[in-house]
Amino acid sequence: MYKIFGFAPFLLFPVLITAQKLAVVETDSAHRLQEVIVTATKQPARFLQTPYSYNKIGAEQISDFQFRTTPEALSGAAGVFVQKTNHGGGSPFVRGLTGNQNLLMIDGIRLNNSTYRYGPNQYFNTVDIYNLQSIEVVRGTGSVQYGSDAMGGVIQVFTKDPQFADKAEWGATIYGKAVSAAIEYSGRAEVGYQSKKIAFQGGYTARNFGDLPGGSATGVQAPSGYNEQSYDLKLKLALNSSTLLTMTHQQLVQRDVPLYHKVKLENFKYSVFDPQVRTLSYLRLDKTTSIPLLSRITVIASAQQNREERKYMKNGATNKFEEKDKINTLGLTADIYSVLSKHWTANSGVEYYHDKVYSSKEQITIGSGAVLAQRGLYPDQASTGNFSVYSLHHLSLNRFQIEAGLRYNKFAIRIEDTSGSVYKLGKVTVRPESLVANFSLMYNLNTNQSVYASFSTGYRAPNIDDMGTLGLVDFRYEVPAYGLRPEKSYNTEIGYRYSGNRWKASVSIFNMQLTDLITRVQVPGQQVGGYNVYVKENSQESYLRGAETELQYKVSTRLLVETSASYAYGQNTSKNEPLRRVPPFNGRTALTYKTGKFRYTIENTYAAAQHRLAQGDIDDNRIGAAGTAGWYLLNLYAGGQFGPLSVRTGFMNVFNADYRTHGSGINGAGRNLFVGFSIKI
Repeated sequence: MYKIFGFAPFLLFPVLITAQKLAVVETDSAHRLQEVIVTATKQPARFLQTPYSYNKIGAEQISDFQFRTTPEALSGAAGVFVQKTNHGGGSPFVRGLTGNQNLLMIDGIRLNNSTYRYGPNQYFNTVDIYNLQSIEVVRGTGSVQYGSDAMGGVIQVFTKDPQFADKAEWGATIYGKAVSAAIEYSGRAEVGYQSKKIAFQGGYTARNFGDLPGGSATGVQAPSGYNEQSYDLKLKLALNSSTLLTMTHQQLVQRDVPLYHKVKLENFKYSVFDPQVRTLSYLRLDKTTSIPLLSRITVIASAQQNREERKYMKNGATNKFEEKDKINTLGLTADIYSVLSKHWTANSGVEYYHDKVYSSKEQITIGSGAVLAQRGLYPDQASTGNFSVYSLHHLSLNRFQIEAGLRYNKFAIRIEDTSGSVYKLGKVTVRPESLVANFSLMYNLNTNQSVYASFSTGYRAPNIDDMGTLGLVDFRYEVPAYGLRPEKSYNTEIGYRYSGNRWKASVSIFNMQLTDLITRVQVPGQQVGGYNVYVKENSQESYLRGAETELQYKVSTRLLVETSASYAYGQNTSKNEPLRRVPPFNGRTALTYKTGKFRYTIENTYAAAQHRLAQGDIDDNRIGAAGTAGWYLLNLYAGGQFGPLSVRTGFMNVFNADYRTHGSGINGAGRNLFVGFSIKI
């Protein structure tokens, strides 16, 4: 039923296009039908000129729907499924892959570091939704464009960008949001300055999330609430007519973020991230020249720090534990855009990132307060060097467009693990390397339609989390591994696109072969603290196949209908069982009506049941042998503009459905009402 509901509009689409003569529609939202994306090819490209599958969440959508977090903004997007291990998390699945098998980026800089975990993680929720201009997702490609980890795809966020102006002036904006049942209270203040050569913006966000009430039979899920604060600064200097310098600093801090499922299911008195901190500073130089081979030069120097402290204690235990991980990352990238001929351009460049990992653990005796230092989750002082060189070529030949590229990537991973554990690695240096390629061909049938086919190879080099983890992770105890090889993916897809005055549609079918997958393998007969012991190995061959569809139809200048649907089928061929954590069939349908400065939306998001499970899913206490039930959610939104004041409101989960996105450790929110506003000063 779900599949018929989701795909029926697209089966009828060719008939509708043939039978209906389309009139020109004048609309203030025409850009929704003619959006531009840059992540797929490193160049601005419109819908009909992008030979890869993608999603874009723009500033208008972020404002209208008042998404709670950055990962939740992707809920309902074609080919993307968002899992939540805890209320403070949010791990996007792209074509069935998640965690460190997708690459996260911000303003052209890698967020993934050498401790990003396999499987669902919480890192994307350390990006402040209030500081975002847009989010782009490129599905099934990205390793050639951006390097390791982009097996499922690339998710890139772009932060708010102050603009230059002929007249110098200051401005400010205040944001606020409140959700019923004390689910959320958020506020933000921004100040900005613009002139001909200087543009500046600074912002501070404070947020409080209460314990999350579930649907009709769930009740309040405690503990799940947490606090969050962040700030951001961006300064742009036009040094001359051809040179732009951008300086940015941002930090986000989350405190007392509980892992609800551990307290609920694993006999923990408490288990929290406290604090979780992400800091990023970067300096970007953009230079244009009159030399065709050096038409545009972009250099980015970046410094990041991720700090995660985990505190936990089991009921009745005499000891509590505190783990601290800090990862310092330095990055330097250079990209050159070259005009080789009238029809041939290219992006070529080099990238280097260096991680340094600091990790520690303390066992604290409750009665005496005695502290025993232990080996941290990762080997202390471990480091990773990540070097790449690449070249991407863009050709436009009459109705054909060709994208082709190569990237060579080499790592140097150094671990010195001399802890007293029987699982210690000793001194290890590993230098994995990969050469990857992509090729896509797009043919414009006419000014409104195009078809494309693409092939992309992807990879993920083993990282310090794969090789050096020692300790409790989720519901298992992990021990270090050595000699791991890069994971690899081979993605083939074909697609069709249509964009007219009223209609916009896309359909894609993909097949992804996965080899040398690094998976957790149980060590027979071994347990630590009642948990089975696992080690990672290159032990799996798998495939993912599926289809994704999107449709927009402007019924009139005021009425827009949107629908999307995604289906993925994954199989672990090594074990002849389903691939782990594959999302069920899912989608979204929305009807939006605009009149004057007011906007109203009815939205339905849904997912089918997922009973096709791997043994690892059955063993996972967040899923279990019964799998995950299907669900429908009905949401209502309204908003208006009153001079400098913008007001948005939403009535969420109208029927108070109990639901859980597949693989999550906490149920979704029950019926609630939110009110959000912004006012320009």
